[in-house]
Amino acid sequence: MKKIGLYPGTFDPITFGHIDIAKRAAKVVDELYVGVAENKNKKTLFSTSERLEIVTKCLSGIKNIKIVSFNTLTVKFCKKIKATIIFRGLRVVTDFEHEFQLSGMNNRLDNSIQTIFLMADIENQLISSNMVKEIAQLGGNISKFAPKEAIVYLNKKLKIK
Repeated sequence: MKKIGLYPGTFDPITFGHIDIAKRAAKVVDELYVGVAENKNKKTLFSTSERLEIVTKCLSGIKNIKIVSFNTLTVKFCKKIKATIIFRGLRVVTDFEHEFQLSGMNNRLDNSIQTIFLMADIENQLISSNMVKEIAQLGGNISKFAPKEAIVYLNKKLKIK
C-alpha cells in the first residue's frame, strides 16, 4: 500500500527551513503533498495562487512531491488525498506548544492520521516567514533564508529593486 503524507503550511513565503522539511518528509513516504493552506484567519502577503507558484518553482525538482492548495480542515484534506501522515516542522521550543495542540486536535478529529514532527536543520532553526518578510521590508539581505525564486516574488511584492 502506498504511503501518502501531507506537509501543510501557509508558506508565505517558502523558506529554506520549509524546503528542508519537505525534502526530508519526501524520503519517508511514497508520495508527499505539500499543501498550501488558504486560511482566511491568517493575513498573508501573497495570494494563494502566488504561494502555489513560488512553492512549485522551489520544489519542482523532487519527483514524489505534489503541490496543491486546500481550504478545509487538514484532516479532511488528508482523507481526500488518502494521506495517513501529517508532517510538521519544529524550529524552536515555542513552536512545540502550538504544534502539540494542533496535533492533539487533529488526532481527536481523526485518530487514523498520525502527525510526525521533524526538527529543522540547525542552520534553519531561526528562520521564519515573518522574519524573512520583515528583513526584506527593512532592506536586509535574505539570501541565506529564502530561495531566489521566493526572493524575486518578495522584491516584486515589496517593490524592492
